Amino acid sequence: MNTHVLALQLMAAQGLLGAFDTVYHHELTEALPQQPGARKELAIHAVRALFYSVLFLGLACFAWHGWWAVALLAVFGVEIVLTLWDFVTEDQTRLLPATERVTHTILAINGGAFITLLALNTPAWFAEPTALVWRTHGWLSAFLALCGIGVGLSGMRDALASRALARIENGPVPPVFDLPPAHVLVTGATGFVGGHVVAALLRGGHTVTVLTRSTRQAAWRFDGKVRCIAGMGELAKTEHIDVVINLAGARILGWRWSAQRKAALRASRVALTERLVAWMAQAEHKPRLLLNASAIGYYGIQQQDDKTELSEAAPPQDIFMAQLCQEWEAAARKAATYGVQVACMRFGLVVGRQGALPMMLMPIKLGMGGPLGGGRQALSWIHVDDIVRGMAHLWKQCSGGADVSGGWNFTAPHIVSQGEFSRIAASVAHRPAFMPTPGWPVRLLLGEQADLLLEGQAVVPQRLQADGFTFRYPAMREALASVM
Repeated sequence: MNTHVLALQLMAAQGLLGAFDTVYHHELTEALPQQPGARKELAIHAVRALFYSVLFLGLACFAWHGWWAVALLAVFGVEIVLTLWDFVTEDQTRLLPATERVTHTILAINGGAFITLLALNTPAWFAEPTALVWRTHGWLSAFLALCGIGVGLSGMRDALASRALARIENGPVPPVFDLPPAHVLVTGATGFVGGHVVAALLRGGHTVTVLTRSTRQAAWRFDGKVRCIAGMGELAKTEHIDVVINLAGARILGWRWSAQRKAALRASRVALTERLVAWMAQAEHKPRLLLNASAIGYYGIQQQDDKTELSEAAPPQDIFMAQLCQEWEAAARKAATYGVQVACMRFGLVVGRQGALPMMLMPIKLGMGGPLGGGRQALSWIHVDDIVRGMAHLWKQCSGGADVSGGWNFTAPHIVSQGEFSRIAASVAHRPAFMPTPGWPVRLLLGEQADLLLEGQAVVPQRLQADGFTFRYPAMREALASVM
């Protein structure tokens, strides 16, 4: 086997490894296109992808003779510089998981090998008359061309994501907890909403302690500005915590709700909340406020044609999602025994660049959006900025002597149907929305939890509005435009 063919085979392996890294790490586990701090890394990825696309497509079917061989060496040089720059940027902006570090190491070794082998051909190619000579290698050329197209599309995706993140960075001033400095304990800080809450607390000059299983990741994410603990046992009885914000909980949408998964969902919410309250029971200085996450799943589901608006006074139903929220809130309310005000925040669909929304928008961005399961079901939602601002509002009211105990619907005042959501999102993204999705495949895939998508809830923020809270994003179009 000659060195050129071996180099192309290593390039094919590079394409497979790169696809795995992009899909598994960048899109799924790390969700880089939704991470505010990833703008620079995404921009580098986009430029690297352009050069890799040229390499894959150009070497799949051509021999680079004469001065084209020199141009190929220049492409290699630029690619190496971009790779090193990418490594430095990654280390400065995020903590890479072990699997991504291993993958990047293999990619670097493999990339160095095929670049070296191709560079060995340069003297012979440079001696030839300058031309791109058509030369194919069967299935290998076809696969490399496919890799070239794929990496080019990936680069376009990263470029658009980087531009969107830049637009957000230059957008409205992010919310802040503008209250007298306090010591705040936050659970779920590394999650979607938790990350926004901690950032707003730090902007407000508050002292933040984070309860997390991933202390190293949390310390890295918040630039060492928070104290990270792995368990409540690390908090002494004499600890002075003023406010507790409890956002922890395993992702509700995902694998079917088997008995094992239901137990895990309960443990991540109810059991953790019980440990928080147990610490409050023995703490010498009791927090004055517990802001406890919950969800509009508390109310159960409504049939598609039921237009009844659900305020905080609406009763819950006897189904799992409602039972889970009831148990979660009941565990939190026990803190009231120790003089702590407990506000249970029932979140609707959170509009932001993370969470469930990106997956909901994916078919729309691909031009395949449309109503889901008929599209008449009510969709109650709230922008992530209004969640943070709503928490700050409750804290201010509590500090002013008001009683903020009980349930609070954290939903925008303008409810839309699922079909309206699809049409608005498609309009904002400048895409068509004509492809309906029947409900039966969703039920077949998700089982009981399909009700979260196929049966809605028309939940209104009655208490927040009566309390004078003003939403920054009351309407869906403006909310989606801020994150798309």
